[in-house]
Amino acid sequence: METLTVLKTRRSCRAYLPEHVEEEKLNAILEAGTYAATGMGKQSPIILVIRDPEIRARLRKLNAAAMGMDIDPFYGAPELLVVLANKDIPTYLCDGSLVLGNLMNAAADLGVASCWIHRAKEEFESEEGKAILKQLGIQGNYEGIGNLILGYAAKPANPPAPRKADYIYRV
Repeated sequence: METLTVLKTRRSCRAYLPEHVEEEKLNAILEAGTYAATGMGKQSPIILVIRDPEIRARLRKLNAAAMGMDIDPFYGAPELLVVLANKDIPTYLCDGSLVLGNLMNAAADLGVASCWIHRAKEEFESEEGKAILKQLGIQGNYEGIGNLILGYAAKPANPPAPRKADYIYRV
C-alpha cells in the first residue's frame, strides 16, 4: 500500500478472530516499531511481545482495574505488545507514542488489525506491574506508554469520521 492510503484507512479494531498473526508479519511489524523517530536518536522505548498466558492475564486484570471495569480490555485479540519507554530520556513519552504509531501503521499495511489500549502507565506503576517487569528481567526507569493488540478483524472496519474543518491552520 502507499503510505497515505495506509494512514487514511487504518482503524482501531475491537473484534478479533482467534488466529495468531504469522511470525513473518509480526516480525515486520516489530521491526517497523524500532524505526520510529526518537528524540536525539536515543531509542528510549522497548517493545514487549506478551505471549505468556499468565502474564497476559495479569496485565488484562491490571488494565481493567485501572479502568474501573471488569472486562477484557484487550478484546480477545490474539497478540499483545506493550511499549514502555525510559523516563530518564526527556522525549520518552513522544518516543513511545511514535513507536506505537509505527506499529499500528505497519500492521495496517500488512492486513493486520490493531488497537492502542491505554492504561499501560497505570499497569506498570503498580507493584504487580513492577513485579512483572522484574520477572521478565527488565531493568530501568520505564513507564508504560501503551498496549497494542493485534490480530485479524472479525468484522469490517468502520469508515473514517469526517475530518474536522479547523484541523489545519496556515500562517
